[in-house]
Amino acid sequence: MTAAVSLQHVSRYFGDVRAVDDVSLEIPEGEFFALLGPSGSGKTTCLRLIAGFEQPSRGHIEIFGETVEGVPPYRRSVNTVFQDYALFPHMTVRENVAYGLMVKGVGREARASAAENALAMVALSGFGGRRPSQLSGGQRQRVALARALVNRPKVLLLDEPLGALDLKLREQMQVELKTLQRSLGITFIFVTHDQGEALSMADKVAIFNDGKIAQVGTPEQVYEQPQTRFVADFVGSSNVLPPDLASATGGPQRWISLRPEKIVVLRDGQVPQGRRHTAAVITAIHYLGAFTRLNTRTHDGYEINVASPSSAGKFHEGERLILQWDPASEHVMEGEG
Repeated sequence: MTAAVSLQHVSRYFGDVRAVDDVSLEIPEGEFFALLGPSGSGKTTCLRLIAGFEQPSRGHIEIFGETVEGVPPYRRSVNTVFQDYALFPHMTVRENVAYGLMVKGVGREARASAAENALAMVALSGFGGRRPSQLSGGQRQRVALARALVNRPKVLLLDEPLGALDLKLREQMQVELKTLQRSLGITFIFVTHDQGEALSMADKVAIFNDGKIAQVGTPEQVYEQPQTRFVADFVGSSNVLPPDLASATGGPQRWISLRPEKIVVLRDGQVPQGRRHTAAVITAIHYLGAFTRLNTRTHDGYEINVASPSSAGKFHEGERLILQWDPASEHVMEGEG
């Protein structure tokens, strides 16, 4: 089956800066695919290369089997939703949504009908006569989505579109975006630096670092089986145990990833039962509602973070603990980088 988007050894240089460095990636049709990474990692430049706003310095890009190097954005079967929405303030919502069809020469009645259908898709029926300034942030985000979808793209590109929303609305829109993608069945490529967004919405995630892809996999794979220290540190919060500490606790002498929620805290008088364990002292406590994050330090000076259920009771700084975990919770990483 032809991939929706294929990047083959793609690089993009800005002077001496390699924003994207020899990236190869296959994105299947119909997937919700996330490009995840910190600022400056290359994810947004990669999206812009797919959109046509940038051209590769080298390498090859295909969209549904068609070569797109040198093809302008308006001739690609993609549309982009930007973080700032880029709505025209002097136009009504309906006119904003229909703008792309007007540029293509679609008649007034046809584009008005298509705009209303697109607004219905994003639960904004009846809002066509309003101005963007009369809408909430979440509603403006939906208008931007409708404007992109009205052109019936084969691939929808989303450049951190939830970044301007507050937490509650952002979580709501994550659910709505995922539901919309499932109902439409088209390929969504979503750029974000927010690990929670990527893990909750995407079918697959490509993690970027220094212009390269560090790992590609399902959300579960990149979280539970990070291939490098960077992925372990960036996706969620992980303890990266060096080989000497891993060996001292009974594990292999390799770099190990251990998630904080996998660690069980034993207090004074409790004895570890045949699992990996180490003694530690609490150095800081952070209450997070259902969980309490404990920063601890072993006698060798290693920092280990623990996510303990808040129902486990109160802790205090300086308290001595035994940290225990199941060997199956460890993940041996392929590399240190």
